[in-house]
Amino acid sequence: MASLKDVQNKIAAVKKTKQITKAMNMVATSRLRGAQMNMDNFRPYAGKFSEVLGSLAQKSSQDANPLLVPREEVKKLHVVLCTSDRGLCGGFNVNLIERAGSLMEDKSGAGIAISCTNFGKKGRDWCRKKKIPIVDEHIGVVGTSFGFNVAAKAGRKLVEGYLNGDYDEVYVVYAEFLSMGRQIPTLKQLLPIPPIEIAENEGEDEGYLAEHICEPSADSLLGELLPKSVHVTLHSSLLETSTSEHAARMAAMNNATNACNDLIENLTLAYNKARQAAITAELMDIVGGAEALKGYLIGRS
Repeated sequence: MASLKDVQNKIAAVKKTKQITKAMNMVATSRLRGAQMNMDNFRPYAGKFSEVLGSLAQKSSQDANPLLVPREEVKKLHVVLCTSDRGLCGGFNVNLIERAGSLMEDKSGAGIAISCTNFGKKGRDWCRKKKIPIVDEHIGVVGTSFGFNVAAKAGRKLVEGYLNGDYDEVYVVYAEFLSMGRQIPTLKQLLPIPPIEIAENEGEDEGYLAEHICEPSADSLLGELLPKSVHVTLHSSLLETSTSEHAARMAAMNNATNACNDLIENLTLAYNKARQAAITAELMDIVGGAEALKGYLIGRS
């Protein structure tokens, strides 16, 4: 049985751990507000951008743009893997890596060469461990405050690589934020750009769908906007992943804090039992000694 001093040391250690997890929970909560606000502010822009693309796609010949035409044979696959730089966020990174790993496993079986662009240390370290070629890496982006230029720079490299024949398909793996307790690892195709469809209103009361006037032409304007659609999708993925990371870390630290409270309660109970047992043993020794002394004195008399 552990001594009283050992139990006291354990209680002190768990209390210090609880202070750390509680502080990390508060930091994650604070950062989550900013990340969620950025994500929510960008969603209307991404939706309107998709609406304009859909309108242009109806007026132009989509096969005219190379970013829309699938390759006849896919031999080179490129994956943009979005993970966090730090841990302590439950199964957040593991789920993202497993999603990317399942895609690579399916594709590699067909003899397809695979390469990666990494956002986050966890995904980069996994690629290095698996000896997957890393074309580009971005550390210190996910989970921080970043601008659209990060996605635009990475997106331009992806578009150039696709047009130059370095990649036949490009996918992005990210965490889609649905709620505080639910973040889903999501796979989305970046290149070739999937067929663009415009949402149709089912009823007359659902609002007026604007007719877009194109200058100089729908084909030329679509050619300008298609590369930017890659930037928009990538930026949206990074915002979703950042928000999901903070939510996952907040939940993980909250669970860790609750576990510390339970452990402190159990250790305190064990300490009290050990202390009571020690007091009882001391009393038994005193009573036993008194009885022995009493018997000795009676025997002498």
